[in-house]
Amino acid sequence: MTELFSHTASRQLSQMLFAVVFFHGSEYLLAIIFHGKSNVTLKSLLISQQYILAMILSVLEYVLELYFFPELKEHWWISNLGLLMVVVGEIIRKLAIITAGRAFTHLIQRYHEEHHKLVTHGVYSIVRHPGYTGFLIWSVGTQIMLCNPLSTVAFTVVVWNFFNRRIPYEEYYLRQFFGEYEEFAKRVPSGIPFVK
Repeated sequence: MTELFSHTASRQLSQMLFAVVFFHGSEYLLAIIFHGKSNVTLKSLLISQQYILAMILSVLEYVLELYFFPELKEHWWISNLGLLMVVVGEIIRKLAIITAGRAFTHLIQRYHEEHHKLVTHGVYSIVRHPGYTGFLIWSVGTQIMLCNPLSTVAFTVVVWNFFNRRIPYEEYYLRQFFGEYEEFAKRVPSGIPFVK
């Protein structure tokens, strides 16, 4: 029995570690590719104190549940669904970054710059904020992959609330920069459920 739980924990935690390292490392690398190393700071890693706390709490939940309710972590179809969500979310997010190129930034642009263009093709023709969509799927997927019920709910609520506040703020500036944005927003959904 112990070997099975050991294998379970090793697999799930190593997948989580790889997902987190790959996500943040590739974000940083793509930021350097599109914006140049001199224009990229550690903020491009997208790691905040709140994010670190959330990840620590999710691992703590995992370890406690593994100890007290080990059978909870043995639902492989749930864990594999989470892994699929991590991969799909990662793909959507990276397609968003690559499609937008220099127009993709980690910080909301409050001033229009010459290279800042409205991107409406590729993955942006399906959802207006594919980077946010990808992150939501990825972050919730990491917790489903760990079979963490509490963190799954918490990550869903916190990330959704973050984008529910961020999207209207960002779109205020996009409407100022691009006259055609209003029509684009009517045609294409935001990509975050229940956020118009």
